[in-house]
Amino acid sequence: MINEAHTGFDSAALWRIQKRIETDIAAGHYDGANIIVARGGQIGLEASIGFADRQAGRVSSADDVFRIFSMTKAFTNVLVLQAIDRGQMDLTTRVVELIPEFAAGDRFRQGKKDRINVAHLLTHRAGLVVTPNPLPYAELGNLDNVIRAISELDVVGEPGGSFDYSPALNHALLGEMARRAAGAASFRELMSRELFEPLKMTNTALGAPRAWSERMVPVRASFPDGGWLSAHDVEVMEEIITEEAEMPWVGAVSTVGDIHRFAEMLRRGGELNGQRILSPAILDLATTNQTGTSPNSLYAGIATARGWEIPPGNFGLGFALSGTGTHASFFGSTTSPRTHGNYGAGSTLFWVDPELDLTFSCLTAGVMDEGDNVIRYQRLSTMAAAAAV
Repeated sequence: MINEAHTGFDSAALWRIQKRIETDIAAGHYDGANIIVARGGQIGLEASIGFADRQAGRVSSADDVFRIFSMTKAFTNVLVLQAIDRGQMDLTTRVVELIPEFAAGDRFRQGKKDRINVAHLLTHRAGLVVTPNPLPYAELGNLDNVIRAISELDVVGEPGGSFDYSPALNHALLGEMARRAAGAASFRELMSRELFEPLKMTNTALGAPRAWSERMVPVRASFPDGGWLSAHDVEVMEEIITEEAEMPWVGAVSTVGDIHRFAEMLRRGGELNGQRILSPAILDLATTNQTGTSPNSLYAGIATARGWEIPPGNFGLGFALSGTGTHASFFGSTTSPRTHGNYGAGSTLFWVDPELDLTFSCLTAGVMDEGDNVIRYQRLSTMAAAAAV
């Protein structure tokens, strides 16, 4: 659906976005997409395109529920920032102050674990080993066990040093720190009470509720093995992200409408429909570059493999930023430098451009190779920015 009456958009440009997605799906690059592009809170483009399950012939619907992978980190980030707003912790709070057992596994007595703090975790500069899985797949849904396993790992880098993207460890720790700081019975309960309920994100959960099984989009990878993640590493998440699983780094499920509500809360400075989730002050800090010109090690590797210029990591406190320059970027070439958002492996992206007053939310079926995913979203994001007039 294109809102022809929205004067802040070029409707022909919005149609081009939809047509681009339709063309890519027809070419087999991925299976389907649910997308919302809005400006000033008014939706210009809202569409369900292609298939939720191509193999079964199930077409896309606005009610489709996706496993959003690392976009889950955005929810965890907000709960941590909220805890800072509320005086429950600080950016300088060390992990060991809330999770004292974390230091117990420092086998080489390096003293580094004692120094890792909230800011290090949010900016992926904690120096922890870069592993997607601290435990076997079957055990990843138990957060208590994950924290115990992380506590046994050694620090391999200098806290506050290089920017090494952490798929799992940093946000497992952040989630548990937020839970303990708030005195919540579980991280799932905390996320629901402090985020999903006040924002009326009624189709979002940590873990995949059985009652939503018919609406869930299957996880299917559309890339060959041999990269940083294999097709199995992605597709196995369909088995792991169950109703009981608590995975603050990758375990949430949601719809495009709920992601749009979350993005709108950020666009409005931390508030939506009278419910304040974050202060403007903490959100302003969180969307400011905290990593300087340091590259993001994961995406530097992808850039090198593709023959691209290695970009700066452009990271705030948990949020990826657009930054400046002409490098490959999820956020496109023409969004403003402080455009901020989060993404999930080969499939999901949202962002907020504070200068254009624009929000972009897109969840897709069929997980792409991450390099192809960057190219795909770079184009769509640039096209969305071009539609704002």
